[in-house]
Amino acid sequence: MSLCPASLLFLLLSLSLLTMSSGLALPGYKTTYEVLKAGEGSATVLKGSTVTVHATGNVEDPPKKFWSTKDPGQKPFTYSAGVGGVITGWDQGCLGMKVGEVRKLRIPHDEGYGSRGFPAWGIPPMATLLFEIEVLKIAAGREEM
Repeated sequence: MSLCPASLLFLLLSLSLLTMSSGLALPGYKTTYEVLKAGEGSATVLKGSTVTVHATGNVEDPPKKFWSTKDPGQKPFTYSAGVGGVITGWDQGCLGMKVGEVRKLRIPHDEGYGSRGFPAWGIPPMATLLFEIEVLKIAAGREEM
């Protein structure tokens, strides 16, 4: 059986949409991500990079925003990537991002705040989290990338 070019294109686009809607898996982790906007340049978030981001966090069920760097009085958040300074799903889910890239992360409880939740922010125990993260700046040590 051979497919005509139009049928092949339709099949490839359908598979792409299916993959995007279900989220891409992080090897070795349960967190999934979807690229909402591609980034630019050659600099990527690597383990140990100093990264500045805009981020918005939501509890998946029941839906509730608990934090955003875009809220009044907030500012972009800077952290060291891949070294455990933030929850595991975020830490691993941002590796490989480029400046300007926006990802939506779906973080299960065991790679988020776990069985304790984070009551101060209204995050219940065992909550699945949704984060939208935009990389604003990537720096390695003292030299900016």
